[in-house]
Amino acid sequence: MPYDVAFRHQQALDPSALVTIGASLHAITRAIDDCRNAGIAFETDPAVILLARHLASVTARQSEDALLKRRCMDRIAELRQHPALLTLAVRGVAHDAAAKDRFHSDGRKALRRLAETLGLDPAHYDLRSNRSHASRSGEITLHGEELWMQLSLHGTMADREVIYRRVSGRHDHLGERDCYASIRDLLAPERFAVRLRKELRLTPPVAEPVSLFG
Repeated sequence: MPYDVAFRHQQALDPSALVTIGASLHAITRAIDDCRNAGIAFETDPAVILLARHLASVTARQSEDALLKRRCMDRIAELRQHPALLTLAVRGVAHDAAAKDRFHSDGRKALRRLAETLGLDPAHYDLRSNRSHASRSGEITLHGEELWMQLSLHGTMADREVIYRRVSGRHDHLGERDCYASIRDLLAPERFAVRLRKELRLTPPVAEPVSLFG
C-alpha cells in the first residue's frame, strides 16, 4: 500500500471536529478517494465505515424522521405547484442546452395555458420560439389579434421576464406602450388574465350558447 495515508484513520478515531453533514460527507469522500488511490476496497475499509457511522450520528441530531418526511412531501408539492420556470428564471439558461430546452418547452406551455384562460382561439394567435445565441435564453412570443406577449430570461430583468402590449392584429408588431410582469404572474394564469383584460382592454371571450334542451 505505497500510496495509502494515515489521515483518514486518524479522523475516524477522533471525528469530533466533524460536526456538520457537509464536513462529514467531505471526510468520507476524501477517505474513499484515498482507498481508491491505494487500491483498497473502500466498502470494507475500517476508517470509511467509522466515518459513515459518524455521519449517521450527526444526522441523528436533526429532526425526527416523521417531520423530515413531512417536509419532503411539502417540498414535492411546492415543486409541482411552481414549475421549473421559476428556478430557471433565477439561475438562467445561458450556455446550458438542457436548461434552455426546458425553458422553451415549459415557456410555450405556460403561454398556451394563458391563451386558453383568456379564451383565445388557437387559430387566431401565433406561438413561436427564437432560441437565439447559446449565451442567451432566447424568446417565446405569443401574438394574437389584440395581445402581443414575449417571455425571456435576462439577469437584468428580474421580475420583468414578461413583456406585453396591446396590438391591432397579428401584423402589428409595435402596438401600444410596453408593460411588464413577473414570470410568477404568468404561472398564475387566471389572475393574470384578469389583469390583462383590464390593462389592455381586451375583448371578452364570446360565451358559449346555453342549450335549453340539454
